Amino acid sequence: MAVRTLTELLEAAFPGDDVAVEDRTGGGDHFQVTVASKRFDGLSLVEQHRLVYHAVAAPLADGTIHELRISTKGTG
Repeated sequence: MAVRTLTELLEAAFPGDDVAVEDRTGGGDHFQVTVASKRFDGLSLVEQHRLVYHAVAAPLADGTIHELRISTKGTG
């Protein structure tokens, strides 16, 4: 999976928010994603990560993404 595709999925789920995706190994299946969104304000870390997992559910389910490291923060 290309960084661009993963970025597009996250940007669609978090329009106007700061999204960054890094391919950690160069193999296209281990990623670090960082999302800063006002939607996270007041949510627990688990709830924030659930929103990110939901955004990339399809590539996680089909095994395209082998590892996903997530960093989230609110903007408020």
